[in-house]
Amino acid sequence: MTVAVPKPEIVAAFEAAKGFMPAREGLALYSAAVEAGVLGLPLVEVGTYCGRSTVLLADAARAAGVTAVTVDHHRGSEEQQPGWEYHDPETVDPELGVMDTLPAFRRTLHAAGLEDHVIAVVGRSPQVARIWSSPVGFVFIDGGHTDEHATADYEGWAPHVAPGGLLLIHDVFPEPEDEFTGQAPYRVYLRALASDAFTEISATDSLRVLRRTGTGI
Repeated sequence: MTVAVPKPEIVAAFEAAKGFMPAREGLALYSAAVEAGVLGLPLVEVGTYCGRSTVLLADAARAAGVTAVTVDHHRGSEEQQPGWEYHDPETVDPELGVMDTLPAFRRTLHAAGLEDHVIAVVGRSPQVARIWSSPVGFVFIDGGHTDEHATADYEGWAPHVAPGGLLLIHDVFPEPEDEFTGQAPYRVYLRALASDAFTEISATDSLRVLRRTGTGI
């Protein structure tokens, strides 16, 4: 896989955004998105948060002349709720008292000059996937970390990956002590490999990149 590198201003926008993706994984994500962009199909992200990784996908989409689509209900996943390690009080709507990462996401895209290259879908991933009817060149699964949510994201979106397209799974941690943060994505990753529909082409820390080489999920 040819390694594509984002321009310094895109790296700066990525690093300035709220989020949890490390730079090494971000660079691998960007390179995969650039590769998938040659298929001329949308690039889909499941799990937007505040747009840190979306910046990379949007720039790759801009370069390929395609559109990045990012799906999130913007109320935060399990580990981002109050009382948990990854909670950020700045993402709480002061009037409603619940998380709302949509404003931060919009600020991130605006600052990066990438608003015209992204369609933000505000909704729950399985519901959106059920009404999606066209193939995509790329799916990045980075949503909830329970088996219920990770499995629903995979079953909802993996079928839409076109032949030769890429499926990326984030937070793949095979060690049992990572049960809450990475075991569900790890199990989804193992399922994808066992399906014979996807073949792994790279691994960068907790990010796995797979290519559709067969049918089904």
